[in-house]
Amino acid sequence: MPGDEGSGGSDNTDCGAPFTPIYTIQGSGVATPLDGQTVTTEGMVVGDYEGSSPTLRGFFIQDPTGDGKLETSDGIFVFNSNNDSVNLGDTVRVSGVASEYFEQTQISNVSALTVCNTGQTIAPTTVNLPFASAEIPEQYEGMLVKLPQTLYVTEHYQLGRYGEVVVSAVDRLFVPTHLAAPGSPAALALQAANARNRLIIDDASTQQNPDPIVFGRGGQPLSATNTLRGGDTVQNLIGVMAYSFGAYRVYPLNALGGGIPNFTPANPRPPAIPAVGGSLKVASFNVLNYFLTLDTGVSICGPLQNQECRGADSDQEFTRQRNKLLAALVALDAHIVGLIEVENTLGVEPLADLVAGLNNATAPNTYAFIDTGVIGTDAIKVGLIYQTATVTPVGAYKLLDSSVDGRFLDSKNRPTLAQTFRQVSTGAIFTVAVNHLKSKGSSCDDVGDSEDANGQGNCNGVRTEAAHALADWLATDPTGSGDPDALVLGDLNAYAKEDPVAVLEQVGYVNLAPSRLGPTAYSYVFDGQWGALDHALASPSLVNQVAGVADVHINAAEPNVLDYNTDFKSVGQIEALYAPDFYRTSDHDPVLVGLSLASPPAAVPGDVNQDGVVDRTDLNLVPQLF
Repeated sequence: MPGDEGSGGSDNTDCGAPFTPIYTIQGSGVATPLDGQTVTTEGMVVGDYEGSSPTLRGFFIQDPTGDGKLETSDGIFVFNSNNDSVNLGDTVRVSGVASEYFEQTQISNVSALTVCNTGQTIAPTTVNLPFASAEIPEQYEGMLVKLPQTLYVTEHYQLGRYGEVVVSAVDRLFVPTHLAAPGSPAALALQAANARNRLIIDDASTQQNPDPIVFGRGGQPLSATNTLRGGDTVQNLIGVMAYSFGAYRVYPLNALGGGIPNFTPANPRPPAIPAVGGSLKVASFNVLNYFLTLDTGVSICGPLQNQECRGADSDQEFTRQRNKLLAALVALDAHIVGLIEVENTLGVEPLADLVAGLNNATAPNTYAFIDTGVIGTDAIKVGLIYQTATVTPVGAYKLLDSSVDGRFLDSKNRPTLAQTFRQVSTGAIFTVAVNHLKSKGSSCDDVGDSEDANGQGNCNGVRTEAAHALADWLATDPTGSGDPDALVLGDLNAYAKEDPVAVLEQVGYVNLAPSRLGPTAYSYVFDGQWGALDHALASPSLVNQVAGVADVHINAAEPNVLDYNTDFKSVGQIEALYAPDFYRTSDHDPVLVGLSLASPPAAVPGDVNQDGVVDRTDLNLVPQLF
């Protein structure tokens, strides 16, 4: 029976003798009040993870009655080294030292362990996301829980590495600054809500790079043909609640009444590229470092051949990467594609390689590329490929860099590439500007741009100034097209409500995906939060010529372990987790735009200034022609 621990003799092994209840060991705070003390307690085994590594090397026990207080947990982890002493449903008596292990309360240094009964059951405690506060999950640490609601896969970045899936309730989590203005009450509220609305489903193994990866759809292991996409769902999850590596998680495997979750394909793979209408298709595609030069650890890439290479590590990886990318580009069938993250090394032309592959996969001379050579100083650049039968370049390409506008730091941003095209069938012309602004990942403290206080990450000032420069540059008609129709493409490294996008919108550009598809249109996921870094913005004159737009969800929703890389994979996984299809070509989804360009007005004889009428102005211009 519960009570003060007895002293002497057989109390440590006699089932039913006085013991310290689990809830007393846990206490009402984040740490045990009995840290470092030897305790004896009893409880039912609700999670069995014994044996040698890579198991958790212990088991969870729970007081079947509890103290009825919400602030104290009735469960606890018992670290049992390499021993295998208990089974699910056993009632056990255990003595050891109460302690905290990376902020999870446990009993370690077990000195006595007795199985008092077997075959027992206990009903899981119902838990729901989102938690009312950040402290709530601590109340269930070590307990058998059930989440009866529909949960959504919101992240699987660590699925292949550690067997983890992050889930949330109601929907996937979205980046606050993708839906609300940075620093606004709505953005701050969403960030706080997101923090309370996430939980890891863990395979309960310390094995890195598990094989098989047990969390795929339908309770079957993950494979190239049995994916687990962001937005897929699971219901009635049962497992043990635990805390490790700075996050709360549930172990459904080897839990009393648990098992492998049955994930349902609520976000199906697109079997084909969505239709966007129009007679001309334009795409923006961040292709995740397409390098012809292999990354062997030697700094031989970039314009000066002194930077790290960022692409495939081996011929095998390059072939796998190339096959996936070609499959995606052929399926997109866009007449113009702005490419982001292609190699920018002197004497190396990845666009020529891609065009050769595309022409081999389609027909000779179907595709061509804008030959810029190296651009700027980074190891990667932007580029343009196009279908020759549909569009023709008009004039020379132009670059926006620091030499054009000092606000555009080309030491941080990749130079913007602008090219005017004429549609062969209509004669209509328009200009495409491809961008890749500075990422949020590394700081810009060296240029006085510290991390944004309103959730826009590092280098927001650098990106915002670049957006101002871009808007002003395009207003000058840098390619000399004489036509105001312009389409801004690329990875702006800014979500939909962030400052760089707002700058372009303030001068009349329309962000096509959120305006046509709704505010939750996405192309990327980071830290379990979804949003769009990849954008297509139409100039005011072009907006009414846009037939449709799509974020092509072939990449962001797919587990990264299904990409071309062979790192951290067994020989079997290198084959089973890969297919030469367009799924998980990159970490970014392409953006696809359909255009119905207006034909230029028919020429009027005598209309020298081409304003549609013949008048005195035209007569005054005639002498200038001779």
